[in-house]
Formats: sequence, structure tokens, C-alpha cells
Amino acid sequence: MTPEKKKQRRLRNLALLSLLLLAVGGTFAFQAFNQRAINDRLNEVDINVGGRVHDYYNRDTENKDVFVENYGERPIMARIRLSEFLETRQRNEANFTPLVAGTSRDDVENWTTWIPSAGNINDRANNNPSNAFDQYASLIFGWERSGQEAPWYMPTFNHDNLDQRTAAAGHARDWIEGNGATDGVTDGATHPGDGIDAYWSANENFDNSGPIWPGEEVTNQTAQNLQQDRAPMTMNQWSTLPNEDKIGNFWVVDHNTGWAYWANRLDSEQASSYLLDAAEMTAAIEDKVFNGFHYYGIHVESGLVHPDQHGEFLNDGEQHHAELADLLRGIQNGVMYDDGPNPLPNEDSAPAAFDFSTMRPGRIFTMAGEQYRYLENMGSGNHMIIRNDAIANVSWNDQNVRLDEWYDDLEPAVQAMVRPVTDNFVTGEVQQGELTWTGGALFIPTNLDDFPEVAADVTQVDTSGSPRAFALSLADVARLSGSGRAFPNHVQRMSGNTLSWWLRTSSTSTTAWRVTGSVNLGQLRSGHNKWNATNSIRPALIINQAP
Repeated sequence: MTPEKKKQRRLRNLALLSLLLLAVGGTFAFQAFNQRAINDRLNEVDINVGGRVHDYYNRDTENKDVFVENYGERPIMARIRLSEFLETRQRNEANFTPLVAGTSRDDVENWTTWIPSAGNINDRANNNPSNAFDQYASLIFGWERSGQEAPWYMPTFNHDNLDQRTAAAGHARDWIEGNGATDGVTDGATHPGDGIDAYWSANENFDNSGPIWPGEEVTNQTAQNLQQDRAPMTMNQWSTLPNEDKIGNFWVVDHNTGWAYWANRLDSEQASSYLLDAAEMTAAIEDKVFNGFHYYGIHVESGLVHPDQHGEFLNDGEQHHAELADLLRGIQNGVMYDDGPNPLPNEDSAPAAFDFSTMRPGRIFTMAGEQYRYLENMGSGNHMIIRNDAIANVSWNDQNVRLDEWYDDLEPAVQAMVRPVTDNFVTGEVQQGELTWTGGALFIPTNLDDFPEVAADVTQVDTSGSPRAFALSLADVARLSGSGRAFPNHVQRMSGNTLSWWLRTSSTSTTAWRVTGSVNLGQLRSGHNKWNATNSIRPALIINQAP
């Protein structure tokens, strides 16, 4: 194959997962999964581009986690589609009867595509054969636990793009490893773990020497799935979102075809949040079967492509939703709206390439090797911006030193744009319990004026000070939060890498304010010890561009 053809080759996964529930004499027990996967590769010179579908399943708990990992060096786009099969047999019957006529267990290609209703992902469409499964099988979509951070997973050891196997753990089995069986018994796991919910946690390791599982003989450490920005939704629901919310870390289902699209580029070493979190049989199956048997299976088909090849998702001969092309273009660009001549959010560009006067609050952009979030137009050519990702493991006491170090490493062309701020901020003190709140839990304080020093600490240009990076104050974050502003909701207030980050405002002599990360999702909280280095910082700048 020529290098040019290799560049154009699609990165694709096909994954098959089947779930068997056997009922004998009123006793129910999940038996197994089957999974089939085909992973081709897209080569760019010798850059590694690759992704793998993970399937963690446990027959005893009915937990089923389906997500996509990008183990390569370039971003990918991902989609997943489910289909279902159910058949039953009474003890006095010789043969199984499929729920949907014309389908069969052994021919997974004719299983019934899961199609949700246009307005509710949790309800199968009434005018579609998929609706027949509604009363017997309940699919739990997305991942959300009150007060909990995003789940952890074990990254794949298998970085061979030509290897067609998936990461199937617990009672899951890979289609190839399991020899394509649909008997619900054949083993075919390809990944460590027993498939229960929250099996993996932070800072765990697995040594694959042997190898025990397909892939490299190395020790991997657990990594964290991306926190979902919002629950999976249909295209109709997606179309009603404001433009600034249409691209993010969540799944969008085209209810015309059943394809679910990850609504963001999946960058290197990232793993999506869960599309599917559980597959549970309802009590109605007992009435259907009485004293007999039934088999239920889920077939998962997936596609992974380089963002430049997203047209492959459109040109597959299916009747997609009318707005799918807009969604895919937004994923490729990293933004839904056009704000003038500015480069795309993920396109690293020189400062001269930007027109900051046309940017909307909250817009992400990449300048001279750093990615930022645009905060506000301050007038007179001045604009406030903040680093999108937080810098980890910095105590409040050390944040000014670390801010100066970060600033010193900026490109000279960026430093030349930076305006001075005061050398000594007077922050005042206030505690979380002394404030009242609006917009949801600890989102925007409403009585900050009762604490004049805290309310007055608003960052402005100060020509008596120095051009430098700074931490935002509690008053800054409060005024930048809300509809149409840089932080329109809790999730958008988190750092790009979902770490909690310090503000410069104190709550007591020994504690300070922070914006929470994947735990508590972007809330404003006080009381964190200033010496604690488990928090992070987000350097902010005021830059000037002559109008």
C-alpha cells in the first residue's frame, strides 16, 4: 500500500458483545458476552494512531461498561451502535422463538438495531422493531454518580493497530478470542478485571509480563475516563442546545440510524465516558418465559476515524439525521459557531493570527503552544484569558512562584501582549457558609457585597504593577459565571483536564478558595488548606491587541 493510501485508510473498530440470560425453573443468572472487533489503522508517516473499544461486563451484577480509548498519538472521532436479540423457549417446546421475526442468534448482522425515540434516549422508538425490547431489557446509558469522580480503567496493553481484538474484561469475551461463539459459555476475555462496577481505582498497576493478556509486556497504571459533560442524548435534543454547549464530552445518538457519536475529538491517552453503563433484564421476562429459557444479546458496532476522515461517517449509505453533518464538522473543528477569522480551537497559531475582539466568552483557542479559554473583552483592546488545563500539584502557598515560572516560559510574542496587574492583590476573606448562592450548588454567590474587600478584588490593568500571570479571585469567577459568560455552567468552569484549581482568595488565614474538579463538578468551595499540594493552578493573563 502506498504512503498516500495509508494516510487515507480508515481507523475502524467493529465490536460485538452478546449477553446471555438463562432461566431455569425461575432461577436467573447472566452467563457471558461475546465481542467481535476489527481494528484497522490509519498511518501518518510513523505516527501511531489507534483506538480500542473497552467492554467490561459482569454477569452477576449486570454491570456493562462500554467506552472508547485513544491509545495513539493523534486525535480520533468515535461512534458506536447497538443492536439486540432475544429468544425464548418453554420447557415443553423444542425450539427457541425469536422476539423479532426473521432474526436469529447465529446471524448477528440481522439483530434489531436499537433506536431511541427522538426525544428520550431511555425510551425505544414506538414505530420501530426496537420497541419490542422495551418491556424485557433496560439499558442504562451514560455514567453519573452523585458526588463521585469519573471512573477509572486499565489502559489497553494492545497497541497493535492491526490486531483486531478489543479490551474485553470480566465475563465479556472478544469475538476473535472466543471463536465467534454465541453459546454464552465460551471464554474470550482479553483484558484484566472482573467487570464489576468501579473495579479499578486510582494509582493501581497491572503487570502484563508473560504476557497475560494480548499486547505489550509492560506495567500499566490506571487512568481516568473523561467526566461526561451531560448525559447521552438524541440529535433532536442536541439541536436545542446553545451553540457553545454542542461540542463536549458526551454521546449524541442519531435516532434515525442508532449511531451514537462522541461529541468531541478524543485526544491521545483519553478515554470517553461510558455510552452504556448496565444492561438489566426486567421482571417481565419471567412472565414471558415462566419455567423455561431465554437468550438476550447486545451487538455493539463501532467506528473510529481520524477527524479529517469524518466524511466516512456520512458516506455510508444510511439516512442520517439532517444535522449530523453539522455535528461532525463541529467535532472536527472543536467549536460549533463561526467567530470571524480566528483559527480553530485545536489549531496551534501565532498571536498575530487571532482577532480577540470577535471571540465569544468561553471560546477555546490554542496560541503559541498553550491552550486557553477566552474570558472577557475588557475594552480598550484588553482581553482576559486563562489557561484551559490546570497545572497539577501546586499548593496555594506556592502558586505565585509557579505562576511566575509558567509566565517566564511563555513565547516572547505572547509576553509582549501581556498587560500589567497589581503586584499585591488585597483579597479579603470569606467562608463558604457565609455566602448565599444562585444557579445551583455553590455556583454564583449573591451577597458578595457584604464582604467589601472580597467583592472589590476584581482583576484590572494596573500600570503601576508588572506584566505577569495571576490567579483569578472569587469575585472574578463570580462575575464570569452564568449564561452567556465565560463559565456558563458548573462543568464549563472546570479546567480542561478536570482538575480542581486555586483562586487567590482566602477563606481563613490557613485555608483558601478553589474551583472543584471532577469531584463536585466546578463548584466554588472554601476551606482547603493552603499548604495542600493536591490542588492545581490555572494561570490567567490580560493581553492587549490594538483595536
